[in-house]
Amino acid sequence: MNGRVVLSIALLSALMPTSALPATAPDLPPEAQVFAALRSNPAVSAADEHIEAQEARARRLGAGPYEWTLGLGEQNRRVRSTAEGRYTEWDVGLERTVRLPGKRDLDQQLGAAGIATARVGRGEALHEAGRSLLAMWFDWLREESAVVQWRHQRDNLTHQARALGRRVELGDAPRLERLQADAALAQAAAQLSQAEGRARVAAERLRRHHPLIALPVAVPEMPPEAVEGLADEWIETIVQHNHELGVARAESARARIIASRSDAERLPDPSFGVRLSQERSGEERLLGVSLSLPLPGEGRRADSDAALAEARASTHREAGVQRRVEAEAAALFRHAVAARSAWLGQQIAAEALTRSADLTERAWQLGEGRLAETLAARRLAHEAQLAAQSARLDAREAYWRLMLDAHRLWALDEDGHPGHPPQ
Repeated sequence: MNGRVVLSIALLSALMPTSALPATAPDLPPEAQVFAALRSNPAVSAADEHIEAQEARARRLGAGPYEWTLGLGEQNRRVRSTAEGRYTEWDVGLERTVRLPGKRDLDQQLGAAGIATARVGRGEALHEAGRSLLAMWFDWLREESAVVQWRHQRDNLTHQARALGRRVELGDAPRLERLQADAALAQAAAQLSQAEGRARVAAERLRRHHPLIALPVAVPEMPPEAVEGLADEWIETIVQHNHELGVARAESARARIIASRSDAERLPDPSFGVRLSQERSGEERLLGVSLSLPLPGEGRRADSDAALAEARASTHREAGVQRRVEAEAAALFRHAVAARSAWLGQQIAAEALTRSADLTERAWQLGEGRLAETLAARRLAHEAQLAAQSARLDAREAYWRLMLDAHRLWALDEDGHPGHPPQ
């Protein structure tokens, strides 16, 4: 299949509505590799451990903060007025503070809220890992694309220099033009070497951060898709699926439960106990029960006020996160739309300058121009092609970033399983 057919198919795919697009594309890594890479990300593994920690804390909250206290004592009594004079005595006691019923319910809610926050945090870790992978992938694509462009430029200049060398040998061209051609070729070779170095750096960074992603030998050039739908629809979808906002909401809900728990703590928990003792070497045996109740003071009121203030602060933080997420979603949508328009303009300019360079070179070959003009025209066309490729990749990345934040690309639920992209 030639390049024109591939480009025609890609252009047709760009006109498809968003809901009909596949969840991935030929210029993205395979989904199986992506899902494996995201699940094995260290931040996601840390989030897994955090969930286990919160589950353990929930069990601890369910069990309560109090345990049985066992007390043992032994003493010798000496009485001068009796014949025996000495007695061995002992006592044993068992005591426990009892959590009031309302506090137990709040502790259970607090444990469940901690688990919910941790699970949303795992979803956030998965999403951030996806953002990192997408950014590094396109960084590598940009450098690889530059390598291809510079290699093409070097090959064209090499062919031109060889042809010019033969003309100089035949006396059909001045030696100055050969020097100009050799200089242009040397510059292109140097730029190619630098581009290859940057590509190797980008590839190494991608491998180190996401070792399960295999880099392909070549990646097809796909034109950017048009973003279908209204801005408000995309913003609503992104906000709805934003994990950072979900974490803020979960933390706000947890803070409110903590405030309720601190307010309930203003009523202290009573302690009950039973005690058995023996006195005068067994002549007297005592069995008793005890009840103790702390008297609440200003400290408990201060703790309750502080927790309530923290709950209000978390509500304000949630509102701030929502505003920022909405602003970022709107900017992301506008950027994706503008990036595609910029690519169209750059592509038109690159095609026009390439045709101009071809005509200029043809005129020079026919003896109607100078080599300097040909090299300048070819350089301008090459720079335009580089700019068009960069604009194309910028638009592709912006589009897929929009899809990623809307959970239409690499959609994983909070447990790391493939989700269902919204339509």
